[in-house]
Amino acid sequence: MRIGAEVYHNLKNVIKAKYGKDATNVGDEGGFAPTSWRTTRVRPLELLKTAIEKAGYPDKIIIGMDVAASEFFRSGKYDLDFKSPDDPSRHISGREAGRPSIEDPFDQDDWEHWAKFTLRDFRLTIVGDDLTKACNCLLLKVNQIGSVTESIQACKLAQSSGWGVMVSHRSGETEDTFISDLVVGLCTGQ
Repeated sequence: MRIGAEVYHNLKNVIKAKYGKDATNVGDEGGFAPTSWRTTRVRPLELLKTAIEKAGYPDKIIIGMDVAASEFFRSGKYDLDFKSPDDPSRHISGREAGRPSIEDPFDQDDWEHWAKFTLRDFRLTIVGDDLTKACNCLLLKVNQIGSVTESIQACKLAQSSGWGVMVSHRSGETEDTFISDLVVGLCTGQ
């Protein structure tokens, strides 16, 4: 918890130093959501890596990410101004930025790029939220599965099948710590 808090505060300082105080606005989940980034080429992973280094934890933190690619997939292309809309798989690597897991790197119906991605030779946990047949890690959302008991059963099934499990909160959720307790109790990591 302490490491996360220290990196968060260092990230705020890194963003403020580079883009100004207005760039430190936060969204409903507490993540930085600067409006100025819409007009500039920002490399968020580089900012995050800088914050991790400034906090003194470069050997203790590995970055995972939720790409949520379905959110910007339009007419068969990924609508990003800084990447090729034709083959985003070449920009995503388990070695790049030391990511152990990636969630929804492609649209749920983009089978061509999912196939290319899952054939690549790198160690990476592929978490499926929008897609469940081309991944190796369950994204466990207690509010969607029904009950805590069913969540525990789903976790055990996934783990016994050799899958990883990542417990997720929901946007706008309370600040109750139950999700953290569930993660520790189920040994889900991530």
